[in-house]
Amino acid sequence: MGQPPHQHAREGDADPGAPVDPGAAADPAAPEVQRLLDLARTHLGTEIAWVSLFSEGRQLISTLSGDGAAMRVEQGHAPPLQESFCVRVLAGNLPAVVPDARRDPRTRDLAVTAQLGIGSYAGAPLHDEHGRPVGMLCCLSRGADPLLDERAPRYLAMVADLIADHLASPLARERRALQQTRGRVQRLLERRDLRVLFQPVLRLGDHGVVAHEALARFGGEDFPSPDLAFAAAGRAGLGVQLELLAARTALEQLERVPAGTALNINLSAEALGDEEVQGVLLQHARRAARTGRSITAEITEHVQVTDYPALVEAVRRVRVGGVRIAVDDAGAGYASFRHILQLHPDTIKVDVSLVRDVDVDPVRQALTRSLVDFAADVGASLVAEGVEQPGESAALRRLGVGLAQGFLFGRPAPAPRPGTGAAPGVVDLAEPAVVLGERRAGRAAGFSGAAAHPRERRAGRP
Repeated sequence: MGQPPHQHAREGDADPGAPVDPGAAADPAAPEVQRLLDLARTHLGTEIAWVSLFSEGRQLISTLSGDGAAMRVEQGHAPPLQESFCVRVLAGNLPAVVPDARRDPRTRDLAVTAQLGIGSYAGAPLHDEHGRPVGMLCCLSRGADPLLDERAPRYLAMVADLIADHLASPLARERRALQQTRGRVQRLLERRDLRVLFQPVLRLGDHGVVAHEALARFGGEDFPSPDLAFAAAGRAGLGVQLELLAARTALEQLERVPAGTALNINLSAEALGDEEVQGVLLQHARRAARTGRSITAEITEHVQVTDYPALVEAVRRVRVGGVRIAVDDAGAGYASFRHILQLHPDTIKVDVSLVRDVDVDPVRQALTRSLVDFAADVGASLVAEGVEQPGESAALRRLGVGLAQGFLFGRPAPAPRPGTGAAPGVVDLAEPAVVLGERRAGRAAGFSGAAAHPRERRAGRP
């Protein structure tokens, strides 16, 4: 929970009220801690009380009770430990109770006394399970308080122990972990630390490109893979915001996708039900129609649908505006088939788990034939995802699958800038062997199949 208080910053290292990343060390203002803090402040009759946690030579104020603004104190701020009463109490140079801070020679000349207008003070350390001080419980007022006596430290020590026990509990640890995750996702959103690559969807008959699917990539070390980023955002309650950012980033490059093709944006059912997401899709669908392009929303199954009537209505609204609907990962689980039955998609995308080894597995071949017949009966296109082997491609074509995507045909790549031609990895109909040649070169170097190219994750959802 941070370094010991004796490893504090030198005076002048930073502003005393500098805010820090709330996910770095702070426990969220849990109701249990807030109630104990309110109780301590009321019992001692002080104006404010706070719980601070030690981190990087500072005391991060994680929970606050009372009118902090009156004493220039704010939750989330982290004044240096060096000038604090806390570090002196822990070092034994200051008693736990100071009834009159402006007259006490040990505190009257301290800068923090004047900065916060401290008239009286009582504090007790918070200890971890190993007995190390990791924070403080502090109660302060602007006026002197002669009623603060030796009973106050005993009472505060008891409350501090209760708070420390809570901070060490599994529930509090889970809350801190969630807060840290939320902080990382919020930084990603604020910095728009996301880029989009595009992978072609093509006709198996002539390798003609019909669409490009947008795939999200994230910078930094917080989220080394897209699925981790979207999963973290979902846990933090920011899943729709991250999907919206990915969708916006892809749609901003709409004109870089070849005319006559579609741009596929992956969205969870939750995101598609969001009015702002719908507005963005409809806005860009009108723009796409004016430039000879189209937009397809690929609905994933990674978030459980709890209200199908609402999802059906959301699909109807965007469809009216020209957005086509695809169901992603068909065959990966029950949810995708229910999506198909409820939403009547324009496109059904066959999951890689059915495509892998379809050329040698009679069961996969039988299921693929069934999907081909079903798609034809309902008037939907069928796309095989994750095609990596020539044998898989040939088998899918024999089975009647019309469309496919995968590393065999094109790797995800930046969209080409206007006038520069096709981007690397995008199928070029004039030279289709270039893509396959690149694939063969990868094998010669000792890479092949899924081991060489782990399955890609999409923009909008993993």
